[in-house]
Amino acid sequence: MAKTTIEVQQGDITKVRVDAVVNAANNSLLGGGGVDGAIHRAGGPAILEECRQIRARQGGCPTGEAVITTGGKLPAKYVIHTVGPVWDGGQKGEPDLLASCYRNSLKLAEENGVKSIAFPNISTGVYGYPKDQAAKVAVEATRAYLREHKTNMEQVIFICFDAENFRLYQQLLNS
Repeated sequence: MAKTTIEVQQGDITKVRVDAVVNAANNSLLGGGGVDGAIHRAGGPAILEECRQIRARQGGCPTGEAVITTGGKLPAKYVIHTVGPVWDGGQKGEPDLLASCYRNSLKLAEENGVKSIAFPNISTGVYGYPKDQAAKVAVEATRAYLREHKTNMEQVIFICFDAENFRLYQQLLNS
């Protein structure tokens, strides 16, 4: 079993060459702003079409859960859509729900033979999750999942859109 590398990059998640990119989706799965809108725009209509089929089957995606679709026109084969929690002070289960996003995305990736995956900074945009706390949850949940599961995952990349998140992840991964 190869050791999984975990790294951080600053850039555009829609341009990353990995087997799967994770989308910080909303419950409707119908696209939105931020990362969600960028992935839907860059990936084209095939992603939205599969999201509509998932909605018809199960009625959207609950917070902390994940679903998988084609990558459409993206360099990635798949998009794993996960719904992060909206920050409401941290006393309403937000850390557990956010950790679930990472665990469920990695589990779905594993079930689909994904060897490389890229995560955005889930919930830190309009959902208002404090960036430092979100980064800590992301790194801890990912490391815990990889420790606890026999995985064929070769590479996990945290793709940060902004310099602040990039620095936070660098510090966490170097500690």
